[in-house]
Amino acid sequence: MNAIGQIQDDLKPFREKFGEFASLYDRTLLNSSELELLLDTYSSFIIDEDNKKRWEQLEQREWSELDPLVDELREQSARCVAVLEKYRALRLLENGEIDIADYFKNIESCIEKEFGHFQVTADSKVLLVGSGAFPMTPLLIAKKTGAEVVGIDIDEEAIDLGRKVISKLGPDLSIRLENTFVENLDCTKELTHIIFSSTVASKYDILEQLYDLTEEHVVVAMRFGNQLKSIFNYPLQKVNTNKWRMVEQILQPTQVFDIALYQKGNQSFDL
Repeated sequence: MNAIGQIQDDLKPFREKFGEFASLYDRTLLNSSELELLLDTYSSFIIDEDNKKRWEQLEQREWSELDPLVDELREQSARCVAVLEKYRALRLLENGEIDIADYFKNIESCIEKEFGHFQVTADSKVLLVGSGAFPMTPLLIAKKTGAEVVGIDIDEEAIDLGRKVISKLGPDLSIRLENTFVENLDCTKELTHIIFSSTVASKYDILEQLYDLTEEHVVVAMRFGNQLKSIFNYPLQKVNTNKWRMVEQILQPTQVFDIALYQKGNQSFDL
């Protein structure tokens, strides 16, 4: 069997399982352990060095052959990530369980270098696009820096659960979660930093919207995944460099996503 056939055989079972688990969520903890194990296995597959090398050895035409499968995997795994966050929120709220030490550690290590040298301070105002049901990024940023954090998500249930998680884990932190779109926020001109979750499909369309809604010195951290990581994350896209300019890429070999930092195109910067 050729290389592309082997990769397809490796990935198809994930697609089938993700499709199954995404449809099984019933607002209870049923199937939560199985889904967590599946996503852990998927994450390990993505950051495995041998798998990355196999992917990189494929020709451009072979990548194109994989496009339909990659698109399905990305969409289905994103749905499952959203469901897993709901399971984790329910475990905390119903049972008082925080049995996700590896998850905390993983996200916190990302936040440490999320903005490179564009530091978040107590005077910052941060927006997270795609805050989810277990909003660890807002909690950790607000706790570590004292910054005000706003999270938005189009999933009403995720926002409801996320607010309850905040009330339990960070009731005194300056965090606000909203079930809304960026154009409806009342604080975009005050934003200093913006983070896009890697599983937000329309993140570059939203980035385009934010150009007119934000001030000149705002910094954007776009979580993304290219090559093998694109089976779990939406990849980089070209931007209008008259509006936005990539000023840094933060590559994370041991994480399932990488980070691209953008500033407005007319801003100067020193790296």
